[in-house]
Amino acid sequence: MSMPRTCLSVCVALLVAHLAPAAAETTAQAMPETMDMLTHAVAMQTVEGKDQVPALAQYLAGKLESAGFAKSDIEIIPVGHTAALVVHYRGSDPKLKPILLSGHMDVVAANPADWQRDPFRLVQENGYLYGRGVADMKSDVIALTETFMRFKREGYVPRRGMMLVFSGDEETGMLSTRELARRHHDAEFLLNADGGGGTRDAQGKPVLYEIQAAEKTYADFLLTVTSPGGHSSEPDRSNNAIYRLAKALDAVAGYQFPVQHNDITLASLKALGTHESGPLAEAARAFAANPDDAGAAAAISADPAYVGQIRTTCIATELAGGHARNALPQRATANINCRIFPGTSVASVQATLARVIDNPAVTINVQDPPPAQSPASPLRPDVVDAVAATIHERFPGVDVVPAMAAYATDSVHFRAAGVPSYGVAPEFTKPNDTFAHGLNEKLPASEIPAELDYWHSLLTRLSR
Repeated sequence: MSMPRTCLSVCVALLVAHLAPAAAETTAQAMPETMDMLTHAVAMQTVEGKDQVPALAQYLAGKLESAGFAKSDIEIIPVGHTAALVVHYRGSDPKLKPILLSGHMDVVAANPADWQRDPFRLVQENGYLYGRGVADMKSDVIALTETFMRFKREGYVPRRGMMLVFSGDEETGMLSTRELARRHHDAEFLLNADGGGGTRDAQGKPVLYEIQAAEKTYADFLLTVTSPGGHSSEPDRSNNAIYRLAKALDAVAGYQFPVQHNDITLASLKALGTHESGPLAEAARAFAANPDDAGAAAAISADPAYVGQIRTTCIATELAGGHARNALPQRATANINCRIFPGTSVASVQATLARVIDNPAVTINVQDPPPAQSPASPLRPDVVDAVAATIHERFPGVDVVPAMAAYATDSVHFRAAGVPSYGVAPEFTKPNDTFAHGLNEKLPASEIPAELDYWHSLLTRLSR
């Protein structure tokens, strides 16, 4: 499960060559172990249904024990077929609440037949690392684990304690995340390696770093239509479950939720307008200056990557109906996936869907697991300043701005439990640099040593 040692030594030398001499020496010492652990982690198929997350948690626990962590400070929490991993790094002042460090050990499924390389084997080619999870997000899980091991070996005693809280089903039901938030909500704040991060332009120049301080609520609604059915030779067009559902879906497709904004999204759009060019950048600048600018809102809404920054969005994702080719359908269903703007309730979105569909024959039910709603986190100066200082060690002068994620991460459950949470991933990538969740997922190899430097520096700043 490990890379050949000759290749590994060459990889390490190339990855750390850009660092300052002192930092390069320290990072070089950690890189062989880091790459070996990442190789092992990628090979473990921690997808839904494989039951491999507990095995990865056990593997990481063993590594941490070997670095000096007491067994009593490591806990593996079984949750159904998956598991969560909790690791305590005790601080010298027990009265201070700990810093939580979040990540997830599971990955999205990958069909080897569709990939150019084996998705469950770490491959390095042309300056990139390929494999399921290298970007989302086993590299940071390993980097955080290695950072804890390094701290322990250095004899570092933080004033404020820290805790790894690695979930096991972030990509699916987030049941392990809910359990972690239930047990460990008495914390100062949470840093999530699965959000935020840096952007490079097409030439590779770093242009912006975003701290994810808010994210939208994830909710699924099941639309259901039933009818008596019967023989298809005697069609009843007025009471056909599939036709009625199709009309309901057409109504949802034609509806656009109202424009919304908050301080975080305005700051993010302003940064987009400052650092990019073209029609979208112009619209972002105009909207940030005047959120009532209907033309700017329409231009932003026309871009699938940015419509979620200014509206609640709902989209059909699954469809089923009928029970036989020669019978009238007795039942037809569709799933509507909604990403709900912070401050908007799930109930109000459900009511809006009912109003738009305008047909009492279509039932609308919230799917399990119950959605978790969370407010935006306050932009704490200590967190923002520490992140900015750490980012500027690598890229002096890069703008650091708040951002809202249109997707869901583990942070939503901790925010709901009252823990301020911030997505502060260290990677800087270009568009299409990662293909997270997609085919041939990859990550620039240069980001691995950068992750190690970043986490060691940032956690030292915030815990001492």
